[in-house]
Amino acid sequence: MGKGHGIEELSGFAMEFIREAGKKALPYFGKGKPQVKFDQGMVTEADLRLSEFFQEKLNERFPDHHVFRFDQITENYSHEGQRYVWIFDPVEGVANYQAGIPIWGMSLALLDNFWPIFGVFYMPATGDLFHARAGKEAFWGKHKMQVADSNINDESVLFTFSRFHQHYHSAFPGKIRNLGCASAHICYVAMGRADGALIANESFQGMAAARVIIEAAGGKVCTFDGCNFQLNEYLDGQRIDDHLLVAAPGNFMQIRNSLKPIS
Repeated sequence: MGKGHGIEELSGFAMEFIREAGKKALPYFGKGKPQVKFDQGMVTEADLRLSEFFQEKLNERFPDHHVFRFDQITENYSHEGQRYVWIFDPVEGVANYQAGIPIWGMSLALLDNFWPIFGVFYMPATGDLFHARAGKEAFWGKHKMQVADSNINDESVLFTFSRFHQHYHSAFPGKIRNLGCASAHICYVAMGRADGALIANESFQGMAAARVIIEAAGGKVCTFDGCNFQLNEYLDGQRIDDHLLVAAPGNFMQIRNSLKPIS
């Protein structure tokens, strides 16, 4: 892994850090101003404190590693000692976080020469920890995860985004839900609790860890028209305009055919 750092050391650092970060995030949980829909001040303070905490811990352990920033991804990025880039998203599901709803989390992923090595998504309020090494197995805690690859029926579950009804007519035979956190949706698909997830308005930072986890669990991420999704195309910080469908390969077409875009 270069510089004497093996995958066990790198992933061990990620797992240790994200649990510590979860403890630091909990004092802000549910502390948003009740009279406003989005308490920007509270969320910004939590985000900054957690980001500073990560930079501090990274400097202690791996001072030559980079932290992902959209405007710096190509600066001093080489194929030698500085080839590692960490992608940390301090708070995903911010509306839930400020309102005291437990479906939120934080994600951490590592790239080596732009290739993903592993991803971790942690939900401090529930204790759920999802993690995977790229090309290996995916885990919920110590339990191996695998996507559900069975026929879609009236007991199937599809997670969607908040304005789904403005974009699609649905003939999906099962239950349609929005829990307010895209990475949680993806991880629930990875563990077989849901059959698919339709994702919108995401970013490279928000997808980096979840992408590793769902692929290790046997799932795939495609654009709604069925094209393979290339996350690295969004390293420059642009939002992901395409709607993304996350599912087991065998379920993709059945889910897609049950949804008709509203023109």
